[in-house]
Amino acid sequence: MKTDADIRRDVELELQWDPSVDDKHIGVIVNDGIVTLAGEVPHYSGRWAAEDVAKRVIGVRAIANELKVSMPLTGVRTDTDIAEAAANAMRWNVAISDTQIKPVVQDGWITLSGKVSFGFQRTSAENAVRYLMGVKGVTNNIVVTSAIKAGDVKQKIEDAFKRQAVLDAEHIEVKVDRSTVTLKGHVHTWQEHDDAARAAWGAPGVANVENRLTIQ
Repeated sequence: MKTDADIRRDVELELQWDPSVDDKHIGVIVNDGIVTLAGEVPHYSGRWAAEDVAKRVIGVRAIANELKVSMPLTGVRTDTDIAEAAANAMRWNVAISDTQIKPVVQDGWITLSGKVSFGFQRTSAENAVRYLMGVKGVTNNIVVTSAIKAGDVKQKIEDAFKRQAVLDAEHIEVKVDRSTVTLKGHVHTWQEHDDAARAAWGAPGVANVENRLTIQ
């Protein structure tokens, strides 16, 4: 079994190894398998890239992402430039090109609003603008409007779990309350943890997924 010191070393090495992350000012703290990422990254996308990298390390049970964005002058863009880039990102993304999502930019922070039929479209919209140059943060106010039947959604999600060989559906409990899906139980890896949430987001009408699966 890996100690906290082992996990910290592996996370630090993984951050150094991955070319998508600027790890110069990232600190790693580990307590009982829970990793805290602290410090600064030059772009908003780096905050999420560092989190994804940490998830790959065996032994990581949870992550607290406390990284701040300290953007260099070369990365600063006007709100008009960011708004134009965000609008293009919406238009060019197949999953959301036909939706009425509106991005509003103030001081580099993007607020997304509008209505969609699927929860995965809400997530896709945020992902589309998260990596744009000059973005300091994203607020996702997109609403999922499809009416759903709790029993139908629960069955669709459980069926999806069973179809995916990487998921051990036997240890995943699915609860549906209106448009919110809650996942409970345990999985073996962060990949399974994220795959389960992704499968839940794929059900029609799901507006929110609370992923409470633990890593064992």
